[in-house]
Amino acid sequence: MHAGSPAYRVWRYFRRDGGLSAVLVLAIIFALSFLPMLRLLVTAVAPGGEIDLTAMAGRLSSASVMRATLNTLDTAFFGALLALVIGAPFAIAIAMTDLPGRKTLGFLLLLPLMIAPQVMALSWLHLFGPSSTLLGAFGMAPPPGTSNPLLGRNGIILLYAIQHAPIVFITLRAGLTRVPRDLVEAARSSGSSPLRVLATIILPMVRPYLVAATALAFVSGVGNFGIPALLGMPVNYLTLTTMIYQRIASFGPSVLPQVAALSVLIAVLALLGVLLQALALKKVSHRFTAGTPARFALGRYRWLFAALGWVAILFMLILPVLALITTALIPSFGVPLSWTTLTFANFEEVLLRQASTSRAFWNSATLAGGAALILAIGSIPVAVGLERFSRLSQRILHGAIELPYALPGIVLAIACILLFLRPLPLIGSLYGTAWIILVAYLMRFFALAMKPVTTAIGQLSRDLNEAAAVSGAGPLRRLMTITGPLTAPAAVAGALLVFMSAFNELTVSALLWSSGHETLGVVLFSLEEAGLGTHAAAIAVTTIVIVVVLLAILDRLGRKLPPGVLPWR
Repeated sequence: MHAGSPAYRVWRYFRRDGGLSAVLVLAIIFALSFLPMLRLLVTAVAPGGEIDLTAMAGRLSSASVMRATLNTLDTAFFGALLALVIGAPFAIAIAMTDLPGRKTLGFLLLLPLMIAPQVMALSWLHLFGPSSTLLGAFGMAPPPGTSNPLLGRNGIILLYAIQHAPIVFITLRAGLTRVPRDLVEAARSSGSSPLRVLATIILPMVRPYLVAATALAFVSGVGNFGIPALLGMPVNYLTLTTMIYQRIASFGPSVLPQVAALSVLIAVLALLGVLLQALALKKVSHRFTAGTPARFALGRYRWLFAALGWVAILFMLILPVLALITTALIPSFGVPLSWTTLTFANFEEVLLRQASTSRAFWNSATLAGGAALILAIGSIPVAVGLERFSRLSQRILHGAIELPYALPGIVLAIACILLFLRPLPLIGSLYGTAWIILVAYLMRFFALAMKPVTTAIGQLSRDLNEAAAVSGAGPLRRLMTITGPLTAPAAVAGALLVFMSAFNELTVSALLWSSGHETLGVVLFSLEEAGLGTHAAAIAVTTIVIVVVLLAILDRLGRKLPPGVLPWR
């Protein structure tokens, strides 16, 4: 093989110019991002092997599907608007004022986003239901037989707003911190009041962030399953996600072409929201100039606004969590909480005695831990490989990585069923095994693991790698001795985010679990459906404790991470 031959040029490209790593990166992204979505699309538009758009349109035009679509759009839209009403004042107060305890308030506001939707729904059901232990302790519980006011459309919208207000908070705060102090000070020195400055300068400047935040909240509402499952299904108020669940649970794989069409519809709605968010942020850069972020002094109103913030946190987070705790500490529904009735038997039952719940804790821990470990190890070489591509190619590939995370989890679950239902060469069928859940977690949370590592690598000096290369160190050695150690804290942070997100999720595993492979989200949902609310509350309280502990570890680790990796720092 002489130096000028085509074979030599190919060999040199793969051996010296990093071609092999580029091909591996493309293969990984294709397998985890594009492949499941392509399989879903093929089944939706060509279930029999031939394109049949008429049949797909027929599946989507039935009265039940149209009603579920309207319910989905209705709850997601108004939930997003209410999330904006909740999240925007918190973002302004925490990012632009000297509000006392603003860091703690910001951290607590983010907790509803970190807690699984089904846990949030369960906590609110136990807070306002006729058998509410917390309200019953004060003689304020609704009369027995009264329907829970959270069931149905209004309850879903309210919980969407609370669950997705942190998304608005994070997105809008990113824009507010970029508003230059000079503009605000100039307006104030001209005699404008703080409210006038806010209305005429700050809000117009961050309008793209407001639109983007609302669009992201809308997308999250479109794909939410846990909240409409617990609040809508009991009164037959179905969204697209719960309709897919009901049809798969009732008819099994025989309705896959039909639910594939529904999944594509959900994906289109979600992608429209993502596109709106991207278009809104596209015009941000020219609106801002560098400078010190603006800040208002609240003066004598500091403690009043702080009290209002804590009252909001009390109603949105603390009271529902207390309702869960009190429910978990009574032997059964209807028993008032007192020192004589207080018991930890529910925790003993779900953690130690009941085989299905103990197995679910083990399954969730091993599946979430396995996904976190694999993604933590793989994210560093993938992020390094992405650096070899052009800026445009990097943006396209990062968009592909984020696709499974941006789309609703139930869409990914259907795609995985379609992809792994039939036996594969060497490994057979993954359907009905724990492996399909693990693969789905890898696809779903790939973007979550990549973001901290990509940010960390982007801030590394190229001089280190260049000096090592000049000294004769190969790509693998540079990865093991330079890039790997320096980005390890970011990889650990990404792994913790993956574990925390996967540990008690329900949207993906609701359709992928099988006997012996139940996850915590599935068991909690099943216990609540079976009327074992005290056991479900005990599981929910345990998962909240785990999430808070992991968040505390992440907060400590955040000191070693690049800015922007953890949204509350």
